[in-house]
Amino acid sequence: MPPIYLLPGWLDSGPDHWQTRWEHLHGDHRVVQDDWEWPRRGDWMARLDQTLIDAPGASSTPVILAAHSLGCLLVAAWAAHSRHTAKVAGALLVAPPDTERTDMPPQLHNWRPIERARLPFPAIAVVSSDDPYGDADRMRAIAAGWGAQVVDAGARGHLNHESGLGDWPEGRALLARLAAREPGTPPR
Repeated sequence: MPPIYLLPGWLDSGPDHWQTRWEHLHGDHRVVQDDWEWPRRGDWMARLDQTLIDAPGASSTPVILAAHSLGCLLVAAWAAHSRHTAKVAGALLVAPPDTERTDMPPQLHNWRPIERARLPFPAIAVVSSDDPYGDADRMRAIAAGWGAQVVDAGARGHLNHESGLGDWPEGRALLARLAAREPGTPPR
């Protein structure tokens, strides 16, 4: 498996979140942002860019990004502007939120509009039918626009610690699918 870089969403991922569990169980790398409470899109993009530039073996080993919530929108925004997208072999995009909704907190308003450009690497988006932060049909359409294979998680909320995912082996299986793909082919 290539190195996995975890991209938490707004307010970071707590101790029972699958991303934190993966960090401890599998040694995945968390991209730590300077400000989890008032996330600035440009700052978060710059941190991701610098993290991938500085990653050990970055010139020869592309990584897989495992993003949750706002981290998914980070991947889309970053990929549309970075010159370093070749450093990414694929992305797992879990529970992308709809920051264009009128009821989103003001801290997330600078994440509008949502970047909709096709990603330059394979991606799998996992969408819950009852995510309180994004209408499932709308988020499926946005993920499809990114070129991501969309996986329906059923009624699992925001796919976080409150969803009871634990170590979330199904998510690890999706990462393995991204890692095993042949170059130039979409995820299966």
